[in-house]
Amino acid sequence: MKHPATTATRATGALRRAVLRRASERLGGGARAKVVFLLACVLALESADAATIGATAIQLEHSLNIGNAEVGLLVSVSTGVGALATLPAGALTDRVDRTQMLSLAILAWAVAMALGGLAPTYVFLLCTRIALGAVVATAGPTVASLIGDYFPVAERGQIYGYILSGELIGAGVGLLLSGDIAAALSWRYAFWVLAVPSVVLSWAIWQRLPEPARDGSSRLMPAGSSHPFAPQDEHASQDGQPDDQVTRETRRHDVSPRDPLVLHEDPTRRPLWWAVKYVLSIRTNRVLIVASALGFFFFSGLRTFAVVFLRGRYDVGQSVANIVLFAIGVGAVLGALLGGRIADRLLGRGRLTARPVVAGAAFLVAAVCFLPGLNSTSLLLAAPLFFLAALGLGGSNPPLDGARLDLMPARLWGRAEAVRTVLRYALGAVAPVLFGWVSAKLGGVSPGPATGASHQPVSAQAANGLADAFSVMLVPLLIAGVLIVVWARRTYPRDVATAIASDEEIGRADEPENGHKEAI
Repeated sequence: MKHPATTATRATGALRRAVLRRASERLGGGARAKVVFLLACVLALESADAATIGATAIQLEHSLNIGNAEVGLLVSVSTGVGALATLPAGALTDRVDRTQMLSLAILAWAVAMALGGLAPTYVFLLCTRIALGAVVATAGPTVASLIGDYFPVAERGQIYGYILSGELIGAGVGLLLSGDIAAALSWRYAFWVLAVPSVVLSWAIWQRLPEPARDGSSRLMPAGSSHPFAPQDEHASQDGQPDDQVTRETRRHDVSPRDPLVLHEDPTRRPLWWAVKYVLSIRTNRVLIVASALGFFFFSGLRTFAVVFLRGRYDVGQSVANIVLFAIGVGAVLGALLGGRIADRLLGRGRLTARPVVAGAAFLVAAVCFLPGLNSTSLLLAAPLFFLAALGLGGSNPPLDGARLDLMPARLWGRAEAVRTVLRYALGAVAPVLFGWVSAKLGGVSPGPATGASHQPVSAQAANGLADAFSVMLVPLLIAGVLIVVWARRTYPRDVATAIASDEEIGRADEPENGHKEAI
């Protein structure tokens, strides 16, 4: 007779294989699933790190004798350093092997996390956060550039949804797992637990993630290809170049490009200042950059103080707060998966402006649902509102990120994302400190030192200050939604047509050189 443990192990293994097979089929094959998984893990790391600070905030305050503002500064310093380093990282993204650069940045991040867990003082811990800016600076530009070269244009919203789910899941893991570890053992173990898988991810990217061609010729086919890279399954345009849904809709609506902004030669070697000026000259891109930064501003403050807020506002322990955070995280992940899919389907039905419109509407849904939830003193009433708000907040990013790729010539993706990331992370760096300061002013007191026990109460007065701070900071979300819905959707078609025309002109300029090489 078979041992029960053996039977259970086999059943678990079969279930795991079935889940992996289903996920692979859903993503279009093993090669595509591998790319999505690894890129999602990159974003998960950065998000888990910032969330870990929030999850261990109570233990950090007690151990290092600090308050909300100092906790916020721990997140802000790594984000701020990342913002400063993003522009040079974006320039490198457009010129060097992106996967190798990403792998090295993650390895540096793992070392910094391990050292942070050894920090004897707050100043030492603050210094280790500076090194963590490496992955912040590298992740945004490289992930965006790789998505553009790995996947067909018509799928960008959906693919971004899968990958950005990693960022949200990482935040959830950082809040839930790190909080429990810090409560049971120490905040130091929460840091070390994250450092170990980071080393594994660095190796996996170095060894398993091939560098795609920058001209779109190596985009991954959905299933059926024996080689990890295969020509994209897209229609051909009239001039024989690869076509896609965005291009077809742009031509069907007879949208003309902005001629002064059409590029006629490869911009790869152009100086960084030129690239920044060009990226900011695209009207819709300016709006989307600002909207994305405002959304991240709120998210950064929320993930830093969510645990403190829930425990103090509703007088619950760590385990109950974790359950609520898990439900909110599920809402955010569902939003990310649905937002990109809805935008892509609307695009497929001829709605050229679907991506910016869906992103703007999602921001507005998040703001409208967060406000009554934050002002409710009943957790039973607030939790469903938080779930819907997270659905909107998570749903805004995939179509927003897909739209930004649509607006830029392919060989400027790295630097374009770097420009966006500078403002995004600059506001993200300010957010935790500002949220902590505003909450202290509005609440009249900062949360005092607390023990590491999960049942230790948090100051209700300080949590009420956080509720007021969150409510005030909802204004940026409303502004982001209005900016996109009212302004970006009007300028988006012509700016997309300009990017398409630029790629076609650059491709024609490369033809003589490519033909010469093939002849040789």
